[in-house]
This record gives sequence, C-alpha cells and structure tokens, in this order.
Amino acid sequence: MKLRFSEEVSGALHFGRPIVALESTVIAHGLPYPVNLETAYNMERIIRDAGVTPATIAIFDGEISVGLSDAEFERLADGKDVLKLSRKDLPYAAALGLSGATTVASTALIAHRAGIRVFATGGIGGVHRGDRTDISADLPELARTPVIVVCSGAKIVLDLPATREWLETFGVTVLGWQCDEFPAFYSRSSGLKVDRRVENGRQVAKIADARLELGFTNSLLVTVPVPEKAEMRQEELEPLLLDALREAKDRQIKGKEITPFLLSRMSEKSNKRTLSANVALLENNAKVAAEIALSLNY
Repeated sequence: MKLRFSEEVSGALHFGRPIVALESTVIAHGLPYPVNLETAYNMERIIRDAGVTPATIAIFDGEISVGLSDAEFERLADGKDVLKLSRKDLPYAAALGLSGATTVASTALIAHRAGIRVFATGGIGGVHRGDRTDISADLPELARTPVIVVCSGAKIVLDLPATREWLETFGVTVLGWQCDEFPAFYSRSSGLKVDRRVENGRQVAKIADARLELGFTNSLLVTVPVPEKAEMRQEELEPLLLDALREAKDRQIKGKEITPFLLSRMSEKSNKRTLSANVALLENNAKVAAEIALSLNY
C-alpha cells in the first residue's frame, strides 16, 4: 500500500512524535457544508494545540494521502464526486485513480500501515437495526487492526446492544473514558457496560502496551461520552429516529446510504441539535485522542 505523507506528518513520523489519525467521511458525507470544513479544521487545531500532529486521511486520484492540504480539505468538503471508501473499495480506487473519503474501517487500516497508533472519529459503524446480518465493515476491521480508536460509541441509528455484543464476541476491548457505560453517540448513556473504566491517557497507554505484549492484533476502543452540555437524551432521540427510519423505508434507502440519511433527517427534525452534538463529540474526541497519543511510548 503506497502512501503519500504531508510534510508535517512525515516529519512527525521521522522524529517519533505523537500523531492522531482522522477519517474524512465525516467531512465529505457526515456533516453539511460549511460545518464539515470548520469542524475538520477545529479538530486538527485541537490536536496541534495539545502538541500532537493531526493526520487526516483521504484518497485523491488513486493516491492515499496521510495529512491533507487546505485545497484537499476544500475538495472533500464540497462533496462532489467524492466517493465513500471502505476497505473493500481501496483496490479499485487506487487502480482507477479515483478520489474518496475514508471510513472508520479504511482509516484504521491506513493509519496502522502508516505507523500511527491513535485514531479519533465520531461514532463507529455497527450492526444495523432490524437486520443483524447487515454489519458495518468497521467492526471486523476493529477485530483485526491494532490501533487505538477514540469514539463516542456506535452511531445511534444502529442496534447498540447487538453492536456491543459483536465487539465482545470478537475480542475488542471496550474502555469507557471516565464513564462506566458504552456511550450512545448523541447520548451519554446506553445502559450497556464497558469492559473497563479509564480516567486518563496513561491508563489507556498501559493497556495498549499490554495488548501488544500479548500479541493481540485487535483494536482498543476508547469510548468517550458526548459533552454534557451538547447531549440529547434517549427519550428525545427515539421518536426522531423512528420517523427517519420510516421515511428511509418508504424511500427504499438501504446499505451505506442509510446512516448518513438518518443522521441528516434527525438533524432537520431536531432543529440541528443532533448536528451540534455531533460537532461537540468530534472535537472532544480529538482532544482525548491527543492526550492518549502523548502518553504512548514512541
């Protein structure tokens, strides 16, 4: 897998400085313009302010880019002709010179190949509601790629109990960042337990080191609740989600298109409160990921 590094990321790798990888699907497909561009820049700024190098990952004209220029961020934020690229899509994107944004699965894979140990995102994919055979490619990637993934649990539109069970079955350790429950994306509580609570980056680093010493190749999932001021509670979200699910069914929206559709409809129906929560958790996760990266041994 041939990678192109920005000068900033290349320098950080050369000198063994801490780096946090960031996905690009949230820019191209997850948030509306111009919020997507503002959030992407804010996440990188938060990471830099902590003394860590940000490395947003995407593919341009068949070339995998680790660390992006302003022009590349603008191209992603525009969203035109930007594909959504998971692991399975990387071979033909590279061969045919296509451009696209990387998902959690493909970002984790590329980050690991690049030697980046920490990756921050919003929410992971999971088991879809109503069809437990429909499983996001994010989950098997977490089970086989040894990176530290910082997120706010799985996206609320998914079957959270089934997703949590999948992670347990396939040996993905789930840590709760200063919390005892698996976060539910826009909500701080899901009623589902994490494997272990952690209080700081040093504890995560010790667990990550022990995982490597044991020879485990799975990811370490660090779940961070949405900031309390931005939270939307489950009882507020469920009616919005059910309405969006009915609309998706009526319009026959399926597969990889359904999650962005549902999140977009929930944002509209909540007067953009879910959008505000999404931005808040993304920026907070970037801050937590930077703390963890600073605690690792390089």
